[in-house]
Amino acid sequence: MQHRPPHILNASTNLLGICFVVIGGLKLSGSNHLSVADEVAWLAAVLLFVSALTAYLALRGESPNPLPARIADLTFLAGMTTLALSVVILVIWA
Repeated sequence: MQHRPPHILNASTNLLGICFVVIGGLKLSGSNHLSVADEVAWLAAVLLFVSALTAYLALRGESPNPLPARIADLTFLAGMTTLALSVVILVIWA
């Protein structure tokens, strides 16, 4: 049975939205130049986008290639960790 990651697709798109809320909130409050939290949040957004894209490709793919699902797993974990780091930076420096 092929590993298909629909849970990663759902979670990564939700966390991608949270990244945009963090980035937008920092921009609107004028606090984005005070720390690197927005740059770290942008990195998290890119990682979560790659995770969502590869999870979608793994769901749509007909071949038994597990590579897209593996990439989705790894980039999701990296994006989630990076988003948490961004929030920690925001709490400490803001």
